[in-house]
Amino acid sequence: MGKLIVLEGIDGSGKSTQYQLLCGHLEKAGADFRRLSFPQYGKPSAALLEMYLQGQFGSDAGDVNAYAASTFFAVDRVASYYKDWRGYYEAGGLLVTDRYTTSNAIHQGAKLQKDQRRDFFSWLYDFEFRLLELPRPDLVIYLDIPADAALRRIAVRRIKNGEDAAPDIHEGNDTYLRLCAECGAEAAAFFGWRAVPCFEGDEARPEGAICEEILSILKESELLKI
Repeated sequence: MGKLIVLEGIDGSGKSTQYQLLCGHLEKAGADFRRLSFPQYGKPSAALLEMYLQGQFGSDAGDVNAYAASTFFAVDRVASYYKDWRGYYEAGGLLVTDRYTTSNAIHQGAKLQKDQRRDFFSWLYDFEFRLLELPRPDLVIYLDIPADAALRRIAVRRIKNGEDAAPDIHEGNDTYLRLCAECGAEAAAFFGWRAVPCFEGDEARPEGAICEEILSILKESELLKI
């Protein structure tokens, strides 16, 4: 079987930037790997999750319970696995992915009370990895950012992109994002993800420094030679 490396973080954590920096570095180093990104917006398998994020099942993320919403995103991953990368993975290939099952732990777990989250985490991994038979990640790197900082970045991004409103019901709810940050930290501790801080005190760490730490974790893991 192959190997699966996941880069994870809440909205506003800089995850997309770090993912591009990481993959660019790996490509320059001649690493043999494939990119993955979830959700697969625009594909038939993403229809339900897009309806959910667009508010067609309710304008608040909590209008769809954590377990139901998790299945929307899980089905999208299953479709991707069977259609696009199962053969490559089973042949021993390495995949580096922007979001995975781990996103359900953060964004759906955030809908639950703190004393319910551990049961949800256990259910989620059992559901996606045992019952749906998706590959379990070998390494998850979690970009840890304070919620207030993430919210500021999201606001700046909306202005830069000329957006009058949030692109989906997740980003449009500040309280929900704060819960996601809280739940993300809990999930990282529960599952043993490698957390990389995006801030030192009140100062944002340089993007290059964060990327270097991610690369250091990869080297330490020995999942690939770089």
